[in-house]
Amino acid sequence: MEIIKLKNGVRVVMEHMPTLRSVCLGIWIKTGSRYETRSINGVSHFTEHMLFKGTKKRSAKDIADEMDAIGAQMNAYTTKEYTCYYARTLDEHFEKSIDVLSDMFFNSVFDPEEIEKEKNVILEEINMYEDTPDEVANDIMQHNVWVGYPLSYSVLGIKKSVNSFSSQTFIDYLKKRYTPKNIVIAVAGSFNKDNTLELVKQYFEGHQSKEDASSPGATTYTKSIATKEKDIEQLNIQLGFPGISINDESIYAMGALNTFFGGGMSSVLYQSIREKRGLAYSVYSYNSAYEDVGLFTIHASLVKDNAKEVLATVFEEIEKMKKNKITSEQLSKTKDQLKSYYILSLESSSSRMSNIGRSLIMLNRVLTPDQIIQRIDDITIDDFYRVFEQVLDPKKASLSVVGPIQNMDFEEML
Repeated sequence: MEIIKLKNGVRVVMEHMPTLRSVCLGIWIKTGSRYETRSINGVSHFTEHMLFKGTKKRSAKDIADEMDAIGAQMNAYTTKEYTCYYARTLDEHFEKSIDVLSDMFFNSVFDPEEIEKEKNVILEEINMYEDTPDEVANDIMQHNVWVGYPLSYSVLGIKKSVNSFSSQTFIDYLKKRYTPKNIVIAVAGSFNKDNTLELVKQYFEGHQSKEDASSPGATTYTKSIATKEKDIEQLNIQLGFPGISINDESIYAMGALNTFFGGGMSSVLYQSIREKRGLAYSVYSYNSAYEDVGLFTIHASLVKDNAKEVLATVFEEIEKMKKNKITSEQLSKTKDQLKSYYILSLESSSSRMSNIGRSLIMLNRVLTPDQIIQRIDDITIDDFYRVFEQVLDPKKASLSVVGPIQNMDFEEML
């Protein structure tokens, strides 16, 4: 694996996987809804859509036709803190993929007619999420615990801001955020290193723009209760706790805590709430790790009559874990699970590209798989409980609930 910085500040990370015939190219930009203002909330995600809608020399159909002709898998996604455009092809078609992706990246035209059409698509996407109660529960949780900070903003944006966007909105945003120091090019799979680096330099080293020195600033967690009435059968409940940031060395111990407590079918919460008591069909946990903060979330889908007992059971299991410490055998099994999940997630060029690209854009470094495995192996029981005490504090618990909430007192349940 190699990391190279181009003359203009664009960083390139490449990992050769000689046993494959595919290669995956990703263009990563350190921007997302966390870097927006309320008036342009959703512009990062909308920009991602618009880069597929035509350039100075290719129409949207041309882009699709050229990539389909070589059997490429091409897509993009936006998060709160980064955006990624990627293409996975056979190694013999790498030059075509970088030509098309760089054309989209530098030469998109933001045609007003296409913008108006795409507004309808994104408004439908917002409506679709409104019909997905677990996503709504997560959105209102994030909105409330990060209230007053851009981290609270939805990646999709709100209808008012989306409807206000014009060509100039996107042009201004690209000038501000799509700058060389915010860009990482990640390549993984089967490729010739020298030829690939020359192509990356050819397409990206000439990119110049004024650097944006703005920062989203520090974010503070606020304990909250958020509810939303929906005419559906189940309640979707989320308990949130201040989590661990992606830059914190405790992130590996956080992974162990999540796996043991709510990360799978053998986890404490799944066994206690679903298997032993039959209180919920779905129950799981996850840590959302951002640059400087995190949010540990427990999600359960259940009938409303079981809500009080489910929440009581979660807090009961937290108390049990304080008294009955995890054993060496349990921790060893949990670490084996973590290592297996990690290694199995790396067995394609696209997953490796995602891993190295996200690491460099967010952490400014890339650890090898062996280094990650070592960090997992090094987790001790003391590390586990240091994170446990920091994160699973019932006094800091936030709650979000979506579903038939009439006549329910959630203050009482916390």
